[in-house]
Amino acid sequence: MCGRTACSLAADNLRRACAYRDRRGRHRQPEWVRGERYQPSYNKGPQSSGPVLLSRRHLHQDADSSERVLMDMRWGLVPSWFKQDNPSKLQFNTSNCRSDTMLSKSSYKGALLKGKRCVVLADGFYEWQQQSGGKQPYFIYFPQTKDAMDKETEGDKEWKGWRLLTMAGIFDCWEPPSGGEMLYTYTIITVDASKDVSFIHHRQVRAGKGVAGMPAILDGDEAIRKWLDFAEVPTQEAVKLIQPTENIVFHPVSTFVNNIRNNTPECVAPIELGAKKEVKATPSNKVMLGWLKSSQEGSPQKKENDLPKWTSQFIHSPSPKKTSADVLQQWLGKQGQPAAKKRKA
Repeated sequence: MCGRTACSLAADNLRRACAYRDRRGRHRQPEWVRGERYQPSYNKGPQSSGPVLLSRRHLHQDADSSERVLMDMRWGLVPSWFKQDNPSKLQFNTSNCRSDTMLSKSSYKGALLKGKRCVVLADGFYEWQQQSGGKQPYFIYFPQTKDAMDKETEGDKEWKGWRLLTMAGIFDCWEPPSGGEMLYTYTIITVDASKDVSFIHHRQVRAGKGVAGMPAILDGDEAIRKWLDFAEVPTQEAVKLIQPTENIVFHPVSTFVNNIRNNTPECVAPIELGAKKEVKATPSNKVMLGWLKSSQEGSPQKKENDLPKWTSQFIHSPSPKKTSADVLQQWLGKQGQPAAKKRKA
């Protein structure tokens, strides 16, 4: 399942990180819809709001379905057919939608068949591993690379910051029976956990239920295009994209993240297992925390050379497979620190 995420980019940087090419091959950045509602966070949970991508045609019927918009939606799908006057009275949890039931459960089937597909954006998500002494949180995300692209596009440099995790979702729009503002909500589709992270997601299976799961991750712009363009890609074709991916890495983080009220860079900072569960003030962590803070603030005066450089979020070369230790050393800028130890099998 996916019960907690982080999305720390400021609104304008989030647009830049979601750059794409439309049907005509033009370089575009999705426009914000109600962008003033978006609040960056290192610790987002269900019932909070978060950024999603969707086709512009959902909002404007005459729009090109390949065009994308960004919208801040509430996490936890409220079906359009829900008749009570308070969405909090929904009696079941809809923050996650299992892929094997998304076309059978009424909460999701109607919206999915109507093409209400979205991409949920995050720096990464958290998962907890059950241990004898309690639960150890991990932060899970796309592999990052320091190779930068130097070309400019339409006068603006392409995004070289953090590559956002792009998760498949379903959204719906609920109208209060007594009238009022429309409520847009979403759910994250989940699949069986990949081999790399199955040790984190391990859960006791009872009567054939409770299979370990993780978000359905869309890796690359082609997958994102097919998932979002509901006018060109029918449901039967789009659902084939919903499958586990091995192209993710992870590192342990402090139990500081366990409290949903904690919303600072310490939530995502790597720790060394076996040591006291605190964020160490190492040069590497300082580099990472500094980048995260500047990303959230969108500080224009920050010198470009002071920031780690990654490739564009969507227009990139496939990354070679790396262990979490390899990517963590790369992520922290190789500040003279030894790579994290590999987890023992």
